[in-house]
Amino acid sequence: MWRKIEKILKSKKITINELSKNIYGDKRNMTIYALRDGKIKKPSFELMCKIADALDISLDYFRDKKR
Repeated sequence: MWRKIEKILKSKKITINELSKNIYGDKRNMTIYALRDGKIKKPSFELMCKIADALDISLDYFRDKKR
């Protein structure tokens, strides 16, 4: 999962810190870092919706195994 997110981050030139701020605002939240570090194995639907919205992509991107 993280590889797909990382690919989008690189293509949009967004850092993980910026992604976290886009999702959670100014409050410090380690959820995105936990996902990156493999501490979250199966992210919730709600989290994936937040990530997709923050990256301005469709949730379908995460379902397609070819990407």
